[in-house]
Formats: sequence, structure tokens, C-alpha cells
Amino acid sequence: MIARLTFFGVHPQDVEELKKTYNEDIVPVIRAQRGNMGAWLLEPKDENDEFISLTEWISLQDAEAYESSGTYRELVAKAANRFYSGPVLRTYTAVDNKIISPA
Repeated sequence: MIARLTFFGVHPQDVEELKKTYNEDIVPVIRAQRGNMGAWLLEPKDENDEFISLTEWISLQDAEAYESSGTYRELVAKAANRFYSGPVLRTYTAVDNKIISPA
């Protein structure tokens, strides 16, 4: 599984509108992409920290196809006027989560 995280700062007065835009306009488009397993907006507990958009993908090829199609940039543009920093995109691979028995 591939996790892609986009980090960005949001002006406090724009948080509610950002959440509405993300959930109503952005999530449905992401979830319709080939290989997408989910999309979430992570809101920081400390208002000085960044928000994170977390998307999960079946493969790196699916995640890269989504980005190279231009859809990622279009969706970021829908919310970017509420950012004071970012966006910064990072990609991670999930490690095998085998349960290890105590010795």
C-alpha cells in the first residue's frame, strides 16, 4: 500500500470552509481514481500545526498516474486560497505489519 500525504497550513478563519470543500468537492474525485483506497483530511489538535491530506493507493503506479493526470493539481487549487503554507507532497510505502510474538 502507498500512502501520500500533503501537508499545508490553513488560516484559522478558513478551517470550516476548507473542511467543507475537502469533504464535498475533493474526496469524491480522489475516491473515483483508479487504485484509490481512501482519502482523509487530518486536522491538527494544535492550530499552529499543519493539516494533512492522507490518500491511500493500491500501487505507486496508481498514485503517480493520479498526480501526472493533473487531477492532483486541480484539487489542490480548489483549496489553495486557504493555505498559508504548502502544499508539500510526500509518498510512503506501508511496511509489513506482521504480529511478532514475544519470545
